[in-house]
Amino acid sequence: MGIPEKIKKIEEDIHKTQVNKKTEHHVGLLKAKLAKLKREMEEQQSRRSGSSVGFDVKKSGDATVVLVGLPSVGKSTLLNRLTNAKSKVAAYQFTTLEVVPGVMDYKGARVQILDLPGIIKGASSGRGLGKRVLSVARSADLILFVIDVFQPEARDILINELHNIGIRVDQEPPNVVIEETGGGGISVVSPMKLTKMSEDLVKDVLRVYDMNSARVMIREDINDEQLVDVILGSRAYIPSLTVMNKIDLVNAGFTNELTNRLRYEFVPISAETNLNVTALKEELYKKLDFIRIYMRRRRGDTDFEEPLIVRGGSTVLEVCNKVHRRMKDEFRYAQIWGRSVKFGGQKVGLSHHLMDEDVITLVTN
Repeated sequence: MGIPEKIKKIEEDIHKTQVNKKTEHHVGLLKAKLAKLKREMEEQQSRRSGSSVGFDVKKSGDATVVLVGLPSVGKSTLLNRLTNAKSKVAAYQFTTLEVVPGVMDYKGARVQILDLPGIIKGASSGRGLGKRVLSVARSADLILFVIDVFQPEARDILINELHNIGIRVDQEPPNVVIEETGGGGISVVSPMKLTKMSEDLVKDVLRVYDMNSARVMIREDINDEQLVDVILGSRAYIPSLTVMNKIDLVNAGFTNELTNRLRYEFVPISAETNLNVTALKEELYKKLDFIRIYMRRRRGDTDFEEPLIVRGGSTVLEVCNKVHRRMKDEFRYAQIWGRSVKFGGQKVGLSHHLMDEDVITLVTN
């Protein structure tokens, strides 16, 4: 029996098994085996093709945002509104057949925005341009879902397709550490009671992946799928923002009804008429958590005209890498003026975390 047949059999077993306390261990093991088989099949396909699937897009700017949506929802028009790109626009499906990049300049930040070809249901299984399209999103800093106001349920379809190729939207990596050991079996330690899976299931899932001796520290109440995500180690955890496009075609009451009914928040826009596009730029800037760092020469004035843009939580090391790739090798210390230090001109090292509008002087050998 080949891998595709094994996958089909396990999927059928999962589908016909009613999940309850008595069967959750069995179903958890089936799901772990299914994930392992799917990974093996993807590796085989990659070896046969001689390369990994996906468009080759070089990242640039201060952050990368990908536009994800069904065909003909207005992604190309939105890209042209947000950036200097000239993405082809037409009123028929699959106008964009390759990844189209553009750059949004806003408040000193340069944001690379990628317009992906329209996603269809089943894309993660290879339909349409399938995995080639979805794979681009793995390296993004933010996923911007573009939803047609008349198809609000499409967001769930898109999230599911991304989930199937290992992208976890608006999730944090599970707080789990697995250390393989030379012997002694599997030990599971958790400061809390596990309610979504038993300790025995944790051990059996590890054994599915040939991990027979390991220490497992679980610091949150995870389920079997999250444990498999940790074992595979190839999942991407990416935040998202959602826009509801074409609101110029409906009245305010319709938009308000969507706001009250839907489980997710969205920014209402019309890319065609440029309505609320400036507000969207502001939301993108906030969601990407940019901070402005002002550079001061050792003997000179501070450049308040062109701040260095970095992500929130960045350290002095990230600033050094932005200034010059060899800067960290010649680094002695930095002087900081701003909210991240106790007094102006404080000397700090590479690991110091910066805050918005800090002023920094880099001192090298």
